[in-house]
Amino acid sequence: MTTQRTSGRRKQAAAAAAVVAALLTTAACGGGGDDSSGGGSKSSAAAGFDAANNKVAQASEAKKGGTLKFASSQDADSWDTTRGYYGFMWNFSRYYSRQLVTNKVEPGATGAEVTPDLATGLAEVSDDGKTYTYTLRDDVTWEDGKPITSKDVKYGIERVWAQDVLSGGPTYLKEVLDPKGEYQGPYKDKDKDKLGLKVIETPDDKTIVFKLPQANSDFESMLALTSASPVRQDKDTKSKYGLRPFSSGPYKFESYSPGKDLVLVRNTEWKQDSDPVRKAYPDKITIKFFSNANDLDARLIAGDYDMDLAQTGMSPQGRTTALQEHKGNLDNPISGYIRYASFPQNVKPFDNIHCRKAVIYGADHVSLQTARGGPVAGGDIGTNMLPPAVPGSEGQKYDPYDIAGANKNGNVEKAKEELKACGKPNGFKTTIAVRNNKPVEVATAESMQASLKKVGIDVEISQYDGAQYASVIGSPSNVEKKGYGIIIMGWGPDFPSVQGYGLPLWHSDYILDSANNNFALIKDKKIDGLFADYVNTLDDEGKAKIATEINHKVMEGGYYLPFVFEKFLNWRGSRLANVYTTDAYSGMYDFVNLGLKSTK
Repeated sequence: MTTQRTSGRRKQAAAAAAVVAALLTTAACGGGGDDSSGGGSKSSAAAGFDAANNKVAQASEAKKGGTLKFASSQDADSWDTTRGYYGFMWNFSRYYSRQLVTNKVEPGATGAEVTPDLATGLAEVSDDGKTYTYTLRDDVTWEDGKPITSKDVKYGIERVWAQDVLSGGPTYLKEVLDPKGEYQGPYKDKDKDKLGLKVIETPDDKTIVFKLPQANSDFESMLALTSASPVRQDKDTKSKYGLRPFSSGPYKFESYSPGKDLVLVRNTEWKQDSDPVRKAYPDKITIKFFSNANDLDARLIAGDYDMDLAQTGMSPQGRTTALQEHKGNLDNPISGYIRYASFPQNVKPFDNIHCRKAVIYGADHVSLQTARGGPVAGGDIGTNMLPPAVPGSEGQKYDPYDIAGANKNGNVEKAKEELKACGKPNGFKTTIAVRNNKPVEVATAESMQASLKKVGIDVEISQYDGAQYASVIGSPSNVEKKGYGIIIMGWGPDFPSVQGYGLPLWHSDYILDSANNNFALIKDKKIDGLFADYVNTLDDEGKAKIATEINHKVMEGGYYLPFVFEKFLNWRGSRLANVYTTDAYSGMYDFVNLGLKSTK
């Protein structure tokens, strides 16, 4: 989940620009510095280092009023609730959109749990987990005062089917509710009221019923995604909706200039009594978009802005200054993302498991961690492919290749054994694909290049346009044509389960001709079967056990070299109150109830 996701995928989080020397500096000074922001009045003092990491900082100091100021080096992929897939967009969109259920406004793992929002309670589940019934609250209204109805919720969800017009967002609801792809979406709907999706029933304006063709134990988590927000038909401007979404939340769009700024003001028709989730502290919320990450960080440190919208960590320059002079303004959460290399099996010799394992054993994992930013800004050495926040994860305890142990600096002897087993005793040549707008990926590739050379694997680095992800590395035929034997990427959960994280990466049904994320082209009947078992398992303990099994199968196949369980170093402005990180958005701060200590 979450950080921005490049090319319409929330998971491919863009890390801050990095150079190895600066990263080494950051790692070295990570333990020093003062725990305060350097004095000042109570309203300007920072809460202390890691004060908001999985706990609430200065909750009681939040005042009503004032302007909350975000800054960002990148705009959202879309502010349309159907199309957005960047993590910060999902987080921020709760200011102007509501769902039947949403994530709890609490720190850490509790924040990833689901709580009622527009609905009066969690679902009434019947028919062996295939029927979900909700009742809408009283007094839930649009920004023009008209009631939000069950039909508005249904129509908003139906828009997910209009991928030809509204591409980019998550499609879980489409896949679960209409696995055969029979519904054509509201824009092609022949039903007179454009509500022809039969598996969603609206017997009256307050009741909505979902009838799943097959049970799915994560369905309610899917309804907590922004893509399940209501949209009113008469306000649906289709592909232009992201320029001015119609508000169902406490704030509405006042102005938006793409790539420049966005301003939200209070929705005067929103009623606090109808919303158990949102406190709506500020009067106004603004975003200023910057083209330079160093400028952005300098303005944050100067106090001109309160928080970085993207939540991907400070740039090396800003990070160094902040750690030395303003450590009390920083939090260092585990992001929920794993950074890794994947080995496409359609590029020889990576169709052979032993050649894949040769790379895993040949890589210097400490060097890779350093290239990512070191223990503070990069994260803990990654030993497997299931993020720590996902139930079923064993963290670093599961380390089948002894990546964080005896082999942490690489194992030349073991790598050469694997090369011999794969018929390449003298090594081979291959190419690593990295995004040209991600210096940290280039640094990671250079680390791999240096360590693999010692075992006879000659690596060329190919930089491609990160904005063209879907057609470059997302196209298996192009990957084969270019000879990309190693692809560097990162992934985090859309919702904290093995399905919300691993399905697009590991299930054979998710191998696509374009925008593919199963880079390794995994077609394993056992893995597919475990996912089938998972969606029919309703108890949490059983689900976690299956998630562990899936992770083991993935690692046994040698399809990935994990780099780090990623951590970020994020800035928390001294004016902010009620600040905490949440697993709902992969270690980001929860935006929805941020307040200011002073409204002056």
